[in-house]
Formats: sequence, C-alpha cells, structure tokens
Amino acid sequence: MQTLRLILTDKFIWLLSGAVLLATLLPVQGLAKDIAGILFNAGIFAVFLLHGIRLERHEVKAGLGNIRLQGTIFVWVFGVMLGIGLLLSKALDQILPADVALGFLFLGVLPSTVQSATSYCAIAKGNVAASVVASAFINLVGVFLSPLLFALLASAAGVDITTETIVKLAAILVLPFVLGQTFQKWLRPWIMQHKDLTGWIDRGAIALAVYVSFSAAIIAGMWSRVSGTEFIWLAAALLLWLGLAFGGAWLLGGWMGFARADRKSLLFSGAQKSVAIGAPIAAIIFVPERAGLVILPLIFYHLAQLFLSAPGAVRLAGDED
Repeated sequence: MQTLRLILTDKFIWLLSGAVLLATLLPVQGLAKDIAGILFNAGIFAVFLLHGIRLERHEVKAGLGNIRLQGTIFVWVFGVMLGIGLLLSKALDQILPADVALGFLFLGVLPSTVQSATSYCAIAKGNVAASVVASAFINLVGVFLSPLLFALLASAAGVDITTETIVKLAAILVLPFVLGQTFQKWLRPWIMQHKDLTGWIDRGAIALAVYVSFSAAIIAGMWSRVSGTEFIWLAAALLLWLGLAFGGAWLLGGWMGFARADRKSLLFSGAQKSVAIGAPIAAIIFVPERAGLVILPLIFYHLAQLFLSAPGAVRLAGDED
C-alpha cells in the first residue's frame, strides 16, 4: 500500500504522462506552437535560475569530503551509464528508427535526478546528505558536461552541434544558473519559503518541453514511424538498462564495501536519469520533430525508474526495520 501511495501521489509521474497524452490527442501547432516555444524558453531559463539559487555552494563543498562515495557515483553516472547507453544505441541502430536509437546515447550522457533520488533515498533510510550533494553536484556538472559528451559521441551519427547551439545552451542553461548562484544570498530565503510555487514552475516547464517536443513528433507521424514491434524492442532495451543500472549500482556498492546507507545513496543517485536536464537540452539541440523521438527513451526510462524506485525504497527501509 505504501508503494502504491508513493506512485499515486508523485505529481511528476502524472504531469509527464499527461504531457505525452495531451501531445498525442491535441498536439500544439501554428501560432500556439510559437507561443509555446517562447514559454518553453522562458520556463527553462527560470528552472535553471532556480537551480542556481537553491544549490548552496557550501553543501557541495561539504559533500565532496566523502570522495570515495562521490567519486563512485560520478563514475557510475558519466562512465558506466554512458557506456551502456552507447552500446545500446549502436546495437539498436538497425532495429529502431535512427533518432530513437540515438536517444539511448542521449539518455546515457545525462546526469541523475535531484529531487526523486534524494526523496527515495530518504524513504529507504539511506545517506540522504550524500545523496543530496551527489545529485546536486552531478546536475551542476551535467549542465556543462552532458552536451559536450553528446556532441563528441554523436558526431558519428551525423549530429552537428554548431556554435549557435552552444551559445543557445549557454544562454538558456548556464547563464541563469550563474545568475542564480550570484544572487543566491538575496533570493534564496524567498525561494525556500515558496517551495510549492517554485516546484510547480520546475515541473511545469519540463512538462511543457515534453509536450512541445512530442507534439512536433506526433505531427511528423511519430506513431507511424515507430511500429509496434519497435516499441517492444524499445521496452525490452529499457528494461535491460534498468536492471543493469539498479542491480549494478547496488552490487558495486557492496563490492566496494560501502556502508548500507551509502549503498542506497549510490543506488538512487547513480541509477536514475534526469528528464529535467534532458528535455531542455534535446529541445535546444534538435528541431522539435527530432527532439520528440530522441527523448522517447528518456521519458519511458524516467517514468519506469520512478515506478521501480518506489517499491525498492520501501523494501530497503523494511529491511532496516
């Protein structure tokens, strides 16, 4: 019952699912599409401004003290998970549509989540402080590193990251984050007092990015371009990845001799992937018609990881009891 309650009350699951469903039934187009694009850019700017305001510098410095755990999480996210994404992308290149297969590589370069990773770590009675710092630090690095890694690895797939794209990434992702860090001292108290409002800005902007990208893909005939058999291959590949990600992270923590609380931090901070970083980057790098297909593995992985994390966290907490 606790697992079901966690899933049913996770607003982000319903918001993302609703964005995909709305895009399928009522895709945005014409003048509304132009307006949605402006709102998307403004929303993503606000999201990364809020990230910069909320992430306190002393938290990152303090958390980096546990170099062994933090280093392991970092290598798992940007090393092992990236390797899995690259291998799956190559293996599925002749099986799935090119942009969907490329989406596995894109998924691999992304950082882990912040909010859900720390929330499920807390439910599992893990090392929450380490999880907060690891997730925040990895997301900070991911804003810069993820597009760079993708540009380097995807060049062979014909993805051209132009100077204009880099400037746009910097303007919409990096600049607001830097501004948030700069004015954190004055703005953070108000932001922390209005967590519900800023939380909805976060989730709403990401859902809008998903809606706009999926709408363009729907109009371009996404459901006709991805057959039922290809969706089965997509689901099988994602299930394999989820098993490797969660199972591998848990086993690695045991092999390295981490305390049980630290293993839980590695599990949830290492195995999850962030749609909050991925959707904006995809929308900036790709035209909307391609972005919807590229983020398809990301959307399904993100939803699946939440459904998997809920019972996992409850089970781990029960083991402690």
